[in-house]
Amino acid sequence: MSTDHSFILRLSCADRPGIVHAVSGFLFERGSNILDSAQFGDSHTGEFFMRVHFQQVGGDPGLDGLRAAFEPLAQEFGMRWELHDANVKPRVVIMVSKIGHCLNDLLFRYRTGQLPIEIPAIISNHKDFYQLAASYNIPFHHFPLLGGTDADKAAQEARVLEVVNREGADLVVLARYMQILSPQLCKALEGRAINIHHSFLPSFKGAKPYYQAFDRGVKLIGATAHYVTSD
Repeated sequence: MSTDHSFILRLSCADRPGIVHAVSGFLFERGSNILDSAQFGDSHTGEFFMRVHFQQVGGDPGLDGLRAAFEPLAQEFGMRWELHDANVKPRVVIMVSKIGHCLNDLLFRYRTGQLPIEIPAIISNHKDFYQLAASYNIPFHHFPLLGGTDADKAAQEARVLEVVNREGADLVVLARYMQILSPQLCKALEGRAINIHHSFLPSFKGAKPYYQAFDRGVKLIGATAHYVTSD
């Protein structure tokens, strides 16, 4: 089945009976076919989360038409939601320091189509990967931290933010970018910067979490993906 006219709906709201029924009914009534759906109810917070990938197989009202039609249902359930065209690739700026395995993996998956994204820029505080970026025809921005003062950091982060905004980045990925972002930059990137911590947070922080886990006798390993915040 073709997915030329497919969309992704993401929503969250207070958990209550009937949310899945209401959303799936809304899509059915508009001739949509659900390609993939995932939902989760958090018993600790009472929040419900849902992501639906669907195809418009009947008349295609377009993105704006679907958004307008969904708004009354969203208000009824008090939803925080967003709907976007699945065929529009998000623009992702990658930040890296001197360790390149995460960057290499992202770039390989980008080139092979496993990651349906656009990468308009790579930003680093070191020059190590400018040739790698050039091999993918991706602009590389070297913004070193020339000193250790707050003013130096603020100046460097201003250059970072200028590139992120100029490129219209939907997402900023910290791929082993080994600098702590200031609260000001975290605020400016709120909701669109992610990091992957190679252990379960908040356990085993620092540079060698696997060593700490081994010393503690941990039998379960994994990773935690999280939005970047000042916390």
